[in-house]
Amino acid sequence: MHTRQEKMEAFGRLLDVMDDLREKCPWDRKQTNESLRPNTIEETYELCDALIKEDNLNICKELGDVLLHIVFYSKIGEEKGAFDVADVCHKLCDKLIFRHPHVYGEVVANTPDQVRQTWEQIKTKEKDGNKTVLSGVPDALPSLVKAYRIQDKARNVGFDWEERRDVWKKVKEEITEFEAEVETLYNNAETEEAKEAAKRHATEEFGDVMFSLINAARLYKINPDNALEHTNQKFIKRFNYVEAKAKEKGQDLKDLTLEQMDAWWNEAKKMG
Repeated sequence: MHTRQEKMEAFGRLLDVMDDLREKCPWDRKQTNESLRPNTIEETYELCDALIKEDNLNICKELGDVLLHIVFYSKIGEEKGAFDVADVCHKLCDKLIFRHPHVYGEVVANTPDQVRQTWEQIKTKEKDGNKTVLSGVPDALPSLVKAYRIQDKARNVGFDWEERRDVWKKVKEEITEFEAEVETLYNNAETEEAKEAAKRHATEEFGDVMFSLINAARLYKINPDNALEHTNQKFIKRFNYVEAKAKEKGQDLKDLTLEQMDAWWNEAKKMG
């Protein structure tokens, strides 16, 4: 690993390269906050993909791509006379010090839960900080992640189940309500107007089911986004195996019976 001096020199080199690109490259010179934003989102998702796969080679690469964007936005801010990368670093350090009084002050917090109990209250005391408990949840977050963050922030101020097992009653209640609305939609709604109303209600109830399941995952310290992505990757791996077996036999997936596909699926499951 590198020394602190080598790390500082590497960061300085990145700033020098950014200055060069902004001055000499037509593409880099043209970029704005708005034009970079879609790429930033893409790079962040690519980093998340590498993280969940524990692919250290690509984690390193994608961290570099995300860091480039941070430096790029800071350079644009400097050109506008608004802020530079030093301001970004100082604001971050000031915030971290303020939010960790158990490290930099007299507060005692020996466990992660003790730290989290006071974190939201600390945030509301910051200058330009969150004015309400939930105002710190970005509107643009993906819905699943947003639901987890909303619940987590509410928990930090005591709005949570007294016993985590109590959540299962709520989960079952929401599933029952969703089932009832789906039954109405597909079997009991006779007019188009009734079907539209039933679909709207079923959609709302499905959202409640999802929200309650995310709540259950949180209570049992399972990150639902990570859990779902692991399942996505598992499904992709197994489905690719089924598709490969079909090609090996000279068959098209669309021509196979569900029984045939299920047999290969079970083979894939045994392989992990």
